[in-house]
Amino acid sequence: MKLKDIIEILRPINDIMGTLTVVIGILNTRTGIPLQALILNVLFGILTYFFIAGSGMVINDYYDFKSGIDVINRPERPIPSGRINTKQAIIIWICSLIIGISISIIHSFLMILGPLNIIIVCFFGFIGWFYAKWGKKSGFLGNLVVSVSFSIGLLYGAILNNSNIPNYIYYFFFTSFFLLLSREIIKGCEDVEGDKKYGVKTLAITLGIKKAKYFALVSAILSVIFFILPLTTNIINPILFLVSMLFGLIIVIIAIILMITPNVEKNYFKKISLLLKVGALLGLIAFVFASI
Repeated sequence: MKLKDIIEILRPINDIMGTLTVVIGILNTRTGIPLQALILNVLFGILTYFFIAGSGMVINDYYDFKSGIDVINRPERPIPSGRINTKQAIIIWICSLIIGISISIIHSFLMILGPLNIIIVCFFGFIGWFYAKWGKKSGFLGNLVVSVSFSIGLLYGAILNNSNIPNYIYYFFFTSFFLLLSREIIKGCEDVEGDKKYGVKTLAITLGIKKAKYFALVSAILSVIFFILPLTTNIINPILFLVSMLFGLIIVIIAIILMITPNVEKNYFKKISLLLKVGALLGLIAFVFASI
């Protein structure tokens, strides 16, 4: 087992992208927080999220290998390629969890944050394991877990500055949650054949593609509503947020219009999935501008 293989199985690029949600939560609640405390919260928050998210990547690869999915679909990954065996993967998973939780404990004691920080981190670690073990094949439940696990960084970052989370942070969270949920459902519509083969019970399989698409549509509409709601609150920079949010809003509305059409071809769902992904990225950028 080489260091580069350990780094690869942690999927650092995905983890780093996820840390942006923590930074957004911190920056949007920075009013009245001393600069030194703000910097420490950013550093500790990023490190904690990185290792907990990384542990989720490792345990996901472990169960994907055990189920045979990665042997066929991702044979180049560290476990199926033989560069890391299953025992080593479990050790990496446990070490990543311990490091992430330990950093959050040190952070809580150093900054007198209380137990909520540690509780959220432990919950984040738990849902990473839960998704890999049971959530992925459960379909809609797995979709919910994925949506929560990414969006939770927004709440986590906010509580590092203040345990009294402002309403607009909740609106950010639900915007992210419902947009990702919509995309996960659409991906289920796109991957019906493969999911049937591996026994994944997505909404597209249990309810049918047309009904699943309506669930995705409602979820996307809810994300748009929650995306607009922060403008009714006391966000730090409403003007920059308004200007920057329009780009993401337009992309998601285009995706919603496509969902209304009767088309059920795979490429059609792939296009919607891409639009929702771009919309989510532009939404995160708008959340950053809201804090400037």
